[in-house]
Amino acid sequence: MIRFSPEALRAVLAALPKATAYWIAFSGGQDSRVLLHALAALRYALEAPLQAAHVNHGLHADASCWAQACTETCEHHAIPLSVVQLDAQHPLGDSPEAWARERRYRALQALMHEGEMMLTAHHRDDQAETLLMQLLRGSGPRGLAGMPRLMRWGSGWLARPLLAFDRADLAAYAEAHRLRWVEDPSNTDARYARSFLRHAVLPVLKTRWPSLGATLARAALWQAEAAALIDEIAEQDLTRIASGAPAAVSVSRLRRLPEARRRNVLRLWLVRCGLPSMTAAQLQQLAGEALECRWDGRACIRWPGGEVRRYRDDFYAMRPLRPHDANQVFAWNCEAPLALPLGTLTVEMGADGIRAAACVNDSVTVRFRRGGERLRPYGSSHTRSLKHLFQEQGIPPWRRDRIPLVYFGKRLAAVAGIWRHQALAADPGEIGLCFRWAESE
Repeated sequence: MIRFSPEALRAVLAALPKATAYWIAFSGGQDSRVLLHALAALRYALEAPLQAAHVNHGLHADASCWAQACTETCEHHAIPLSVVQLDAQHPLGDSPEAWARERRYRALQALMHEGEMMLTAHHRDDQAETLLMQLLRGSGPRGLAGMPRLMRWGSGWLARPLLAFDRADLAAYAEAHRLRWVEDPSNTDARYARSFLRHAVLPVLKTRWPSLGATLARAALWQAEAAALIDEIAEQDLTRIASGAPAAVSVSRLRRLPEARRRNVLRLWLVRCGLPSMTAAQLQQLAGEALECRWDGRACIRWPGGEVRRYRDDFYAMRPLRPHDANQVFAWNCEAPLALPLGTLTVEMGADGIRAAACVNDSVTVRFRRGGERLRPYGSSHTRSLKHLFQEQGIPPWRRDRIPLVYFGKRLAAVAGIWRHQALAADPGEIGLCFRWAESE
C-alpha cells in the first residue's frame, strides 16, 4: 500500500498558512523528486504559483550534471527552475557538510519574496536521524525538537510537508510512478555522521523497534513543546533583567534567578542581540562565576562572532570590537562625511552646535582618545578630564577610545555626538555645527 500521494500532500498543505508562491527545494534526489512530482500533479489546485530552486555547491565532480538533470526534470513538468551556483571552497576547519547546509539555506532564502513558502523534502526518517545526531551531541530540548514542520523564514515560510511520511513511503511512490533521480554518493558515505546513522545504526534499531521513526518523531514533538515552554519563561525573564542600556542586561537582576533560568535567559538574550551561540562551558561561566567576580573595562568573554563585557551592573553583548590605531590624525573640511576606521563622522546644522566661525582660522582634525584629554562641556563652569566625564555619563570603558574627538587647531572642540566646548558653543538661537557619529558594525 502506498501511503503517500498528491491527495495526502494536498491535505498537509491545506493546514499550512496561505502562501503567495510555493518553492520546491529541489536537489534532484529521490525525496525531492517525489515532492516535485506530487506538487506538479497538484499545481492547478494550488492557490499560488509553483517554482523550484536547485543549489549547486560544486562539492562533487558530477554536481554540474546533477544541475542539468534537475533542469531537464523541471522542463518536463513545466516548472520554472532557479539554479544557484556556490563556491565549492569551504573555510578551513569547517565541516563541509555543515558549510554546505548553511550556504544552501542562505541561497534559497535569498530567492524568496514576502509571503512565499519554501518546501523541503525532509521526511520522518530524516527527523529520526536529526534527533539522534542532536542527542549524541548532548543537545537540550531545542536541539532534540528536531526540524519543525513550519517556521517563519525571512519574510516568508519554510515548510516540511513530508514529515508525516517515511522514506519507504516515498520510495514506493517513486517506484509506482517510475521516477528517475540523481544519487549523491555522500548519502551512503559512512564517513559522514548522518550517513552512518542512516545505514549502520537505524536499520539495526528498527529490527528491534519497527516503529522507531514514528516514536522518535513523537519524541521530537514533545521536545518542541518543552522548548516552547522554556522559551516562554525566557521571554518573561528577559523582561525582568532588562537594563536601560541597549543590548545589556542587569547583573544584579540576573543573580536573583536560579542558575538554570539564568542560562536559559542568557541564551535568548544573545539570540536577540543577533549573536551566535556560546559554548555550553562559556554559558555556564557567564551564568555562574562571571556574575560574582570583579571585572575591569578590558575583561570579556569571547567566542567566534561575539563577546560579552561588563560595566558596573550591566552585561553588554556585542560583535567583537575591531582594533584601531589611536595615533592616527585625520584632516577634515567639515563638509563631506568623514570615513574613519570605525565608522562615519558627519556634520549637520543645529541649535546645539559649535559656531561655524570658530573653525575659520584653524585647521580641523579628528582623532581618537589617547588619554589625558580635557574639555569644558557646554553649561559647565570648569574644565574636566574626559575620563571623569565618561564615567559620569556612564559610557563603558571600551567605547571611550572609539568616539571621535574633533579639534579646532590644538583645542578639543567636541566629543562627537556627546559634548561641545563651552567657549566654542553657538549662542542661544544661533545655528551651529553639530558633529554626529555612526559607528559601523
